[in-house]
Amino acid sequence: MGVSENLFPSGPWVGFYNYAPKDKHRMELDLTFADGKLSGDGLDDLGRFTVKGQYSASTLECGWTKTYRGAHSVRYRGFREGKGIWGTWDIGVFGHGGFHIWPRAAGEGEAQAAASEMAVPAEAAVPAELTATS
Repeated sequence: MGVSENLFPSGPWVGFYNYAPKDKHRMELDLTFADGKLSGDGLDDLGRFTVKGQYSASTLECGWTKTYRGAHSVRYRGFREGKGIWGTWDIGVFGHGGFHIWPRAAGEGEAQAAASEMAVPAEAAVPAELTATS
């Protein structure tokens, strides 16, 4: 298995996105990483979506667009670090926040999801005053 396959394994991934710290929304994804391109689909609390983007095994950067079927799209940008990909998402001026996803290995699930909620890097957290509506 090459470096790219170790860092960016194709298959099931799990994680969350948030609008503010401690406001986590679970995501389940089935991702394919090949030759610098990533694609796949998934499900979260808003519904089913597709994913299309790119990644770099040398810089550990990745970016993709998550498109809800028949609805809006969300831009994601992140970095492979530790046990997953951490980063930020945005819908232009309509919203933004953080996320963390990781490969789902056999036997992983709720315990790791709960443990991941304990430590969110500052880059992935959005101050509450930025997400408050008027």
